[in-house]
Parts: sequence; C-alpha cells; structure tokens
Amino acid sequence: QVQVVESGGGRVQAGGSLRLSCEASGRISYINVMGWYRQSPGKQRELVATILNNGMTHYTDSVKGRFNISRHKVKKMVFLQMDNLEAEDTGIYYCKGRSSYTSAEYWGQGTEVTVSS
Repeated sequence: QVQVVESGGGRVQAGGSLRLSCEASGRISYINVMGWYRQSPGKQRELVATILNNGMTHYTDSVKGRFNISRHKVKKMVFLQMDNLEAEDTGIYYCKGRSSYTSAEYWGQGTEVTVSS
C-alpha cells in the first residue's frame, strides 16, 4: 500500500507565494517519478511539474520561471514552490508518485490553491 499526502494549499493574492509539500509512504521503493498536477475550475487535470529520482525536472510552459519543484533526497517527498502566483493558477493541486518499473500510479487527495486578483 502507498499513501500520498499533500499539504500547503491556501488562499493568496495575485503576486504572492505558496509552498506545497507531498510525502509518499508505504511500499515506495519503486516510485521513481513524482509530480504535481492541478485541476482548475471547468478544466481537465493537467501536469504542472515532475521530478525524477535523478533530479531532472519538467514544467508546463505556463509555470516556467515561477514554480520550482524539488525533492528530499532520502524521503519520498516533493515540494512545489510557487511564486508570482496568478489567478489562473487557482485549482486543486494533486501529487502523484509513479513507478516506471511497474506502471503503478499513486495519487494524493489534493490540496486547494486559490489566487485572488
């Protein structure tokens, strides 16, 4: 069993910052990719950023230069530092752990981010 738990969401004004945290626990040894996704009102869930075990990162274009994904090198934890937030960043942010060995995916319950303009 794998549990994924997010924290750090909240309400902030445009231009502000938030830091999201995510921790995977349980049988996590095969998880080698972790990432953040978001679902904004009226839209489908979309990729925000991912990070591999080797530290390689990927960002969707709309957050490049504003968001930074990082990881804890020992624990299965990832963080999303979000700066210069925009109203369009509003949504539920989900953390996902994935194993490229087993193709298994593990989602958290989500944490809400609201950016007011």
